[in-house]
Amino acid sequence: MSKKLKIGIIFGGSSKEREISFAGGRTVYDNLNKSLFEAVPIFADSFGNFILLDWQYVYKGSIRDFYPPVAFLPKGNEAFQLYAENLGKLNTAEQEALIKPIGNKIEASELHELMDFAFLCLHGSFGEDGRIQGLLEYLRIPYSGSGILPSAIGMDKAIQKRLMIQAGFNSPAFLTIDRKDWSKKASASFFQAVKTKIGFPLVVKAAHQGSSIGISILHEAEEETFYEAVNKSFFIRTLFAAEWDKKNSAEKTEWVRSLADIREGIGMPLRIGSQEFYQPALLLQHLDQQLTASGSMVVMESMDSESQVLLEGFIAGREFSCIVIQDEKGEAIALPPTEIKKGKELFDYRSKYLPGLSRKITPIDLPADKINLIRETCENLFRALEFNVYARIDGFIDDKGVVFLNDPNTTSGMMPSSFFFHQAAEIGLNPSQFLTYIIRTSLSERIKTAMGSGQFDSLLQRLEALLISERTGAQARKKIAVLFGGYSSERHISVESGRNVYEKLSSSDKYEPIPVFLTGSDQEHIMYRVPINLLLKDNADDIREKIEHYSIHPVVQEIKDRCRPITEKYSGAVIAGPQQLTYDSLAQLADGVFIALHGRPGEDGAVQEKLESVGLPYNGSDKASSAITIDKYRTNELLKQHGLLVAEHFLVSANDWKNNKEAIREKIKKQIGLPFIAKPVDDGCSSAVKKIKTLEELDAFAGLIFRTTEALDTGAANVLHIRPKEEFPQKQVFLIEELIAPKGARHFLEITGGMLSHADEKGGAGYEVFEPSEALSEGEVLSLEEKFLAGQGQNITPARYSTDKKEQADVSAYVRSQLGKAAAILGVKGYCRIDAFVRIYDGGKVEVIFIEVNSLPGMTPATCIFHQAALSHYKPYEFIDQILEYSFARKLKMI
Repeated sequence: MSKKLKIGIIFGGSSKEREISFAGGRTVYDNLNKSLFEAVPIFADSFGNFILLDWQYVYKGSIRDFYPPVAFLPKGNEAFQLYAENLGKLNTAEQEALIKPIGNKIEASELHELMDFAFLCLHGSFGEDGRIQGLLEYLRIPYSGSGILPSAIGMDKAIQKRLMIQAGFNSPAFLTIDRKDWSKKASASFFQAVKTKIGFPLVVKAAHQGSSIGISILHEAEEETFYEAVNKSFFIRTLFAAEWDKKNSAEKTEWVRSLADIREGIGMPLRIGSQEFYQPALLLQHLDQQLTASGSMVVMESMDSESQVLLEGFIAGREFSCIVIQDEKGEAIALPPTEIKKGKELFDYRSKYLPGLSRKITPIDLPADKINLIRETCENLFRALEFNVYARIDGFIDDKGVVFLNDPNTTSGMMPSSFFFHQAAEIGLNPSQFLTYIIRTSLSERIKTAMGSGQFDSLLQRLEALLISERTGAQARKKIAVLFGGYSSERHISVESGRNVYEKLSSSDKYEPIPVFLTGSDQEHIMYRVPINLLLKDNADDIREKIEHYSIHPVVQEIKDRCRPITEKYSGAVIAGPQQLTYDSLAQLADGVFIALHGRPGEDGAVQEKLESVGLPYNGSDKASSAITIDKYRTNELLKQHGLLVAEHFLVSANDWKNNKEAIREKIKKQIGLPFIAKPVDDGCSSAVKKIKTLEELDAFAGLIFRTTEALDTGAANVLHIRPKEEFPQKQVFLIEELIAPKGARHFLEITGGMLSHADEKGGAGYEVFEPSEALSEGEVLSLEEKFLAGQGQNITPARYSTDKKEQADVSAYVRSQLGKAAAILGVKGYCRIDAFVRIYDGGKVEVIFIEVNSLPGMTPATCIFHQAALSHYKPYEFIDQILEYSFARKLKMI
C-alpha cells in the first residue's frame, strides 16, 4: 500500500476571523480519512509564526484557552479574555518563549519537511488574500483551493465589485471610503454623496472582513447613525464622558470587554491619539482617568483597522449562499444554493455558527428555473474570477427574479454547520469524503498551474493508489447507530453532538456510523435512519420537517446526476431517503448505539430501557442512574445525604406558585436570599438558567416556565433579557438554588470535570477523572454560546487553583477525588461531566460545591470534555472509542 499523504492543516492566523479558522482547522483535522491521510496541525499565530502544535491543543474550545499560555497572562486582566497580541510588542525571543509550551516554532523553509500538501483553513489577511498561497507556491508545496490571483480578488470586496460590473454581473449602486479620507468633518459630504448615489436602506461593511464582522444595515437617512456605522466598519469607537459616567464599575468592565472582542468590538491593541493600548485593564484605567471632565471624549482606533469601507444599496430580496466546485475535468458545478431565512436582523457571527438560531433552506424555495439561474450566475462568476477547486458565493434574488452576487469567498468556513459541508451533503458526500475530494481536486489543479511540469504528479498517483486500495480492501466495521435530536429544549445541541460523533467515527477504519434521528414524545419515540444531507441540516426542527415532508427536489436530482462520477468515487452506498425504525429494527441494523441525546429522552433512562430490551449495547449510564441524574433536585439531595456539599435548594411547582406565591417568596427570603438561581429541574445546556435579582424577575421567570402556550410573554422576556430565538422550556416545576458565593474563600472558581469509566478487576466501574476545566463566564451564568459555540467561551484546562505547584497538585487531587466520589454515589457508568464550584481558604481548606451531573454530556466540537480527555492523551475519536468499548464490555461481561 502507498504511504499516507501528510496533510498540513494551517489554521489560526491574525485576522478577526481567527476563531472560525481555528474551529475549521479542528474540523478538518478530525475528519480527514485516517486510511489516506496523516493530519499535521500547523497553527499560525497573530505574530506571523508557524507553530507545529501539540495535538491536544487542537481540541481547546478557543485560541484564548491555550495561547497565550496561562503563565504569560498579565496580572490585572483576570476579567478579560486575551490574545497573544494583548501582551504587547514582543521580540523574537519573547515570542519563542510564548510558543514553547504549546509546540515548536517552524520556519517557512521547514514546512516542506512536515507536509506533502497544505490544507488552508485561514480566513482574512494572510489567508484568503493570496499571500499564503504565494509563499506555498515559492516553497513548492501544493495547497487547497484557489491560486494567488483569485484569492487576492476574493479578499477585496471593492475590487470584486468593479470586476463583476465589468464582466456584466448585476450590482447595486456602491461607493468606497478610504481611511485616509475619513473624519468627522468629512462625514457630512460622504453622507450627501451616499444619499444621492445610493440612497437608503444602505449596507455598510469593511472591505476586507468576513463572518459579518464590521457590518451594519442602515434603514433611515440619519447622518449621526451613518457616521457611527462607517466608524464601526473602520473599527473606530468614540466614547463620551457623559456615556461613561452613567456606568457602574461592572458595566464599565463589560463595555471594555465588548470593545476588545475582535468579533463584535474593534479589538485590541488600539490607539488613542499617539498612545497604544494592548491590555484591556490598562485601557479601563485610562478611560476612568481621561473621561472626568463633562464633555470630554476619547476616540479609539484598532491597530488592526480597516483601510477601506464599502457602501452599497440594500437589496430587498431572498438571500442565498452557494458552494461552487470543480469536477475532475475542471468544469464548475454549483451545488444547491441555500436560502438564509431571517428578519431584518443581521445574519451575524452568533446566528451563523450556533445551531438552532438560523434557518437555512436547501435548495432555496424558488421555481426550478430561478434556482438554476442562481446556479448558472454563480458558475459564471466562478469562471470570470478564475477561481479554482471551490468557492462560496453569496447573493440575493429580488422579487423580479434579478440575481445580485456579492462576497465571493475562495475559502469557506469549515465548521460542521457551514455551507461547505451542508451543500456537499446534498450530493451524498459526508465531510470526510468531501475533504478527500477537495484535496484530490486541489492537487490536480496545482499540477495544471505548477511551473515545473510533473512536480506533484507522484503525490496524485499516491493518492489515487490509496483510494483504490481503500475501495477494494475495506474491512468489515462495527455499525454504530448515532442517536440524536429529541424533543427537549436541548435538541439543537443534540444535533451538534450527534453530528460530531458521527464525523469522528466516519473517518475511522473501525466503525461505520449510522445517523438516527429521534423525535416524538415521552409516550412514543419515533426514530428514522437519515441520509447525510438531513444529518447536516441546520437544526433539529429543520431535520424533523424534512423527514415529515421528504422529497428530492428536481434541481437537486439534476445536480446529483451531474456529480455522480464524484460521489461514486468518494462515497459508498447511500440511502435514498429517511427510513423509519423501531427499537427491534434498530437492533437488526446496528451492533451498538451512541446516544447523543440531551435531557429527556436520553438522560432520563427511557431510551436505555428500550435499548436493553432489544439487547443493544449503548454508551453512558444505565437507566437507574440516568433516572437520578436527570433530576437536579434528586441528585443534590442524594449527594447531600452522603456528606457532599450542594447549594441550598427547593422546588416550586405550578400549583404551589398559583396558590401560595407569597409563601414561596417568604421562603426564598428566609432560606435562600436574593439573588439566587432559578432553573428547570430536568434540563441542561444552560437552558433557562437565570440569576434572579428581584421579585419582579422571579415573577417573570415563573410566568414563562409555567406558561401554557409556546409563545413567550414579551414583557417577561424583556425583564429576563431573553435573547431572540432563545429556548425557554415549559415545565410544571422548577428549581430554586442558593447563589453559590466565595464566603470568605481566598480563591473561588467554577469548574466542570469529565471522567471515563474503566472496568476494574472485580467487574465494577473505576473512574479516570480528568483534570477539570475552569469555566469563565462573561455574564451572570454560563451561556449556551460559551458552552458550545466554537471560539465564544473560554475554559482554562486544567483549572487554576493556585500559583504554587504543590498546592495546585494537592487541590486538584482533592477535587478529582470528590468528583469521583459523587459519580460513585450516583452509579454513573461510561462517562459523565460534573459541574461544581471550588472554594480554597487560607490554611489549606478546600470545598467542592456540586451543581449538576450530566450522564450524557455535550459532545460538540467545542465542548471542554475533549480538552480534558486530551490532557489524558485521548484524541476525541479515541475518547469516543473508549466509551464504545466500555459499552460492549459491559454487555459481554455485565460490568
